[in-house]
Amino acid sequence: MEFKVDDLLHRALNLEFLTAEQGVFLFEQASTAELMYAGNKLRQHHVPGKDVTWIIDRNSNTTNVCIANCKFCNFYRRPGHDESYTTTIAEYKQKIDELFAFGGEQLLLQGGHHPDLGLDFYTNLFRQLKALYPNLKLHALGPPEVAHITKLEKSTHIEVLRALKDAGLDSLPGAGAEILSDRVRRLISKGKCGGQEWLDVMRAAHQTGLTTSATMMFGHIETNLERMEHLVAMRQVQSEKPKGAKGFIAFIPWPFQDEDTILKRLKRARNTVTGDEYVRMIAMSRIMLPNIANIQASWLTVGKQVAQLCLHAGANDFGSIMIEENVVSAAGARFRFTAQGIQDAIREAGFRPQLRNQQYGYRELPANIVQQQLDTEKMIVD
Repeated sequence: MEFKVDDLLHRALNLEFLTAEQGVFLFEQASTAELMYAGNKLRQHHVPGKDVTWIIDRNSNTTNVCIANCKFCNFYRRPGHDESYTTTIAEYKQKIDELFAFGGEQLLLQGGHHPDLGLDFYTNLFRQLKALYPNLKLHALGPPEVAHITKLEKSTHIEVLRALKDAGLDSLPGAGAEILSDRVRRLISKGKCGGQEWLDVMRAAHQTGLTTSATMMFGHIETNLERMEHLVAMRQVQSEKPKGAKGFIAFIPWPFQDEDTILKRLKRARNTVTGDEYVRMIAMSRIMLPNIANIQASWLTVGKQVAQLCLHAGANDFGSIMIEENVVSAAGARFRFTAQGIQDAIREAGFRPQLRNQQYGYRELPANIVQQQLDTEKMIVD
C-alpha cells in the first residue's frame, strides 16, 4: 500500500494509531517542519498552553554491581571489583538531606543486577528511607531490576511490585527499555530481560496502580522500523492499562551516549544522532503515542539548544536538573542545569517554566530558589 505524508499526518492529528510501517514512512519522508508542526499541534491537544514542566530530583544508585554486562554501560562493576559498592543508609541520609536543601522531594533510585540483593533488601531499604523521610517520593528501580528480583525470588512480577509498593515505592521509571527488539537486546544488553518481559513488568505495574514512565535509547544498532515498533509496543501497553490507572505518564527518548563504551570500541555502534534527528524523533513520539500525555526532551544528552527546539516539536517537559547523575554521564553526557538555568532555558524558548512532581502535578517554587532568583535580579539591577 502506498502511503502519503499529508494523509498520515492528518490521521495522526485525529489521534489515530499509525502502524510501525507508517511511522517509518513519515520519519523518512516528511520534512522536519511538517513533523514539528504535527508534534506541536498534538502537544497542544494533550497539554494546552505555554507551561513547560521540570522537576528537582536526585539520581542515586543503590549499587554499581551488575551482572547484566550491557555493552553501552561504563558505570557497572562486576561482583568483587575493587570499585564496587552498595550505598549505605548514612550515605542516603546525606544525599537526601542535600536533595531537600535544593528544594527537591524525589529520589530516582536505581542500580545494577546485583546477584545477592533480593526483594528483602529493597523492601527493607524503602521502609527505612520512608521512616526517616516520610515526605520522600521514591521513583525507583525499573523493569529489568524488577525482572531480576523476580527471578532471584522465583516469584511473579505482580507479587514483587506489590511488595515494593507496600514498602514505599511511589512510581516505577521506564529504565532499561533501550530498544525493545530482542535482536537488538541480544547484541547490546543480553543480560537484561527481553523486550516482552519489560512490557509485561509494566503491565503488572499498571495493574498495581503504580505510575510509570517509558523510555527509548536510540541511535546505536537499531533500524528505523525497530524504533517505530518500540513506540507501537509502548502504545499498546498503555491502551491496556486498567481504568483509572495513569499508566505511562511520560515518554522520554534519548540518543545513545557512546564515549568509551564497548559498543564503540568494538566498532559495532557509535552515536551519530544529529540535533535534527533528535527533534524529528520527539515529533514522531507525539505522532505515534497519542495515548501518552507527556513527552520529555533529554537536555542531558542533546544540550540546551536542541532541547529548546523540541519544545516546538511536541515536548512539554524539560526533565530534571539532575542532582547526581552517574550512569549516562559515564558514557559521555556532559550537559548540566541549575534550577535557574533550566527555567531560563524554557523562557528563552518562549514558554513558562513550571515546577512539577512525578505525577505531573504543579508545585510552588521552594523558598530557597525564590530567594536565589530575587538575589540574582538584585545583582543585575545593582
